[in-house]
Amino acid sequence: MDERRMLRTPRQKYGEEMRLRRTAARLTQEELGDQVVCSPTLISHFEAGRRLPKPDDAQRIDRALGTDGFFARWLEDLENTYDPRFAAAAELERQATLIQQFALALVPGLLQTPDYARAVFAAYRPTTTEQELDRQVVIRTERAQILDGPSAPVIWTLLDEAVLRRAVGGSKAMAEQLHKIADLAGSRRIRLHVLPYRVGAHPLMESLLTLMSFEDSAPVAYVDAYETGRLMDDPALVSACQTAYALALSDALSQQESLALVRAAAEDHANDQQ
Repeated sequence: MDERRMLRTPRQKYGEEMRLRRTAARLTQEELGDQVVCSPTLISHFEAGRRLPKPDDAQRIDRALGTDGFFARWLEDLENTYDPRFAAAAELERQATLIQQFALALVPGLLQTPDYARAVFAAYRPTTTEQELDRQVVIRTERAQILDGPSAPVIWTLLDEAVLRRAVGGSKAMAEQLHKIADLAGSRRIRLHVLPYRVGAHPLMESLLTLMSFEDSAPVAYVDAYETGRLMDDPALVSACQTAYALALSDALSQQESLALVRAAAEDHANDQQ
């Protein structure tokens, strides 16, 4: 399998299919643009996966290419997917057999409760409507479905102690969030480790990191920061990320010690609320 091909986002797949259908119809980007009533530059953005057409544009594309509503229907599915910077990683997350995640400041999205996720989104985008917040929370919490079932991936979760201490969403929401993590670890659904403050500097201090391994393709790494996300499949970069994760993990508390610390932090937040 070509790993780079596998890393295409849903938008890129949509755009590639549009390019293939346009080529088969023997139309240039300018000719298709004339029929869609848009510029050839915008057609190039569609085909590169940088932009999605509006519903009316998708209908005109279908008419121009004779695709019987194909692109309009596909667009409906794409409109409710993840942020473009995370879309490819989200697809791979569902295919992974092993996920190793590190969080520096926030609980990883896979493990977030609705109240915690809402507080995160509200902080990032303070002018977002309640309706949009609801939609984002549903999208994020539905990712946790991969934790269930016989084909669920093995999940390693490594948390900086800072994740436990910041009361995201308030003390009550934070206590509930940490109890959820502790329950997942206590039931052996995830493997949990915490990097305590006393470790000081460690190799993963700069960003969130997720490593994903698969049955039939090479591993990948995903790093996330403010308004940016990068999915890496270059073997040298992935290997460097794996080494950094292993080094940080070697400084972490044991599973038992980590679970005790998370439960204690949950009680601290619960007491603060009272």
